[in-house]
Amino acid sequence: MKDWWIYGSEGTQEVRRTSLTALEAPPWRQFAGTPDPEYTAPRNEGTAWERTEARGRGYVPDESEKDAVNTALYLRRPLLVTGKPGVGKSTLAYSIAADLGLGPVLHWPITSRTTLRDGLYHYDAIGRLQDANLHQMRTGGPGRAAPDPAAGTSADSADGGAAAADASSITPYLRLGPLGTALLAQDQPRVLLVDEVDKSDIDLPGDLLTVFEEGEFEIPELARLAVRQPSVRIATDDSPDDLVRVERGRVRCRAFPVVVLTSNGERDFPPPFLRRCIRLHMEPPGREKLERIVRARLRIDPEDGRHEDLIQSFVTRGADGDLATDQLLNAIHLRLNNAWSGPEERERFLSTVMQRLTGPST
Repeated sequence: MKDWWIYGSEGTQEVRRTSLTALEAPPWRQFAGTPDPEYTAPRNEGTAWERTEARGRGYVPDESEKDAVNTALYLRRPLLVTGKPGVGKSTLAYSIAADLGLGPVLHWPITSRTTLRDGLYHYDAIGRLQDANLHQMRTGGPGRAAPDPAAGTSADSADGGAAAADASSITPYLRLGPLGTALLAQDQPRVLLVDEVDKSDIDLPGDLLTVFEEGEFEIPELARLAVRQPSVRIATDDSPDDLVRVERGRVRCRAFPVVVLTSNGERDFPPPFLRRCIRLHMEPPGREKLERIVRARLRIDPEDGRHEDLIQSFVTRGADGDLATDQLLNAIHLRLNNAWSGPEERERFLSTVMQRLTGPST
């Protein structure tokens, strides 16, 4: 353990979070968003946090991983994690959140159809149009939606009433995405997992770069209302019931989120994007690390040797084709529960639960 580490250091979560909050960011990575005093981000409770903690608690980071994570924390930079499928790239994000007590991970899975707006916010224009048509059918005319108290509007004047109608008619159909929620102004950062960014359209890394550099973004649908209605409350990615105030259609961060981008190496990224990321390449774990992972994840007594031959089989089979660590955990879980217990079933058992991801299929 190194003195400068925050992630992976000793001490309570509270002590490490305090260290993270007190850590001075580089002058070029300081942001000045104003937190909404009425909004409280989800923290260390509830089902979402339990899932994050359960997934991250058994992760076993090595020294190079701790170095890279802490470097990203100090510099307020995204962490780009590369490696073969199954080595634990995504789980690292959950480990950071669980280790520092930063609340549930915000998960943004990427596909070839994903755009930047998908991560920032969602606007259900079709749902809004359908509801407007239903309202018109019920009332026999276009009518006007009643002001929404959550939008913080005032109907003291005709202009105020029009603003209230505009805001109340649009805010139920707007919701921040995982990236947008991560960029909310907060004193403590959230952990954002941008999963398999290498599957994205060619433009997404460049679009992400702009948002990561500025630490803010605009919601045009709200910016157009800003003259008459500068402040509205909309839902977050955590829950449709968690409303946060957005001023003049712009979201500005205060503590830059802990961003973990994962890549299976299916494509290269442009140099400007790479230059602004802290890069970490994760190699498949060796036998010693596998032992630690198994003990941490399955809570096996060190004296229990029933899993040792399976670790060796995993290492041997992995030499001829890629295997994922969770395949080993599955095999040991079956062994501990006396499944596939017959000696004559051993080879069929290994072929079933340790099917290679590449290379020979048997």
